[in-house]
Amino acid sequence: MFKEISAKDIKDNLISAIADEWMLISAGNEQGFNMMTASWGFMGEMWGADSVVIAVRPQRYTMEFLDKHDTFALSFYGDNKEIHKVCGSKSGRDVDKVKETGLTPVFDENTVYFGEANKVIICKKQYVSRLTPDKFTDTEPLKWYPNEDYHYMIIGKIIKTLEKK
Repeated sequence: MFKEISAKDIKDNLISAIADEWMLISAGNEQGFNMMTASWGFMGEMWGADSVVIAVRPQRYTMEFLDKHDTFALSFYGDNKEIHKVCGSKSGRDVDKVKETGLTPVFDENTVYFGEANKVIICKKQYVSRLTPDKFTDTEPLKWYPNEDYHYMIIGKIIKTLEKK
């Protein structure tokens, strides 16, 4: 179903994939997991490794799983927004997102992703820090935080990249 590739062999424009098509961030294991839609993040080189940075607000249920686990996954579904209608608007605290979306959990590298994805990036968490208003050198982005719920920025080293065969 999937083949493993190098992160450097990803052909997609990841800026477009993240911003326009969106992705799911997932974390957890067979005993419990959650996933959320995200459209902010980036990928590049950090500390000598292919890496990603994701942004997660503190109140998101997925943040609880990111705190408890060392690995997480990013999964991409092309322009299929049906998944994101559920995972971007409902909390896993209140609904069974797997049941509502029909996604098939796959457990690998101590995390979870979903069999319906076109591409999966599995990462080992390396650094977590919360944004603070005093560190913004440009105050324009503060408009995104009327409730002062500043994102956690999580740097993850890519440990596996999978692409649909």
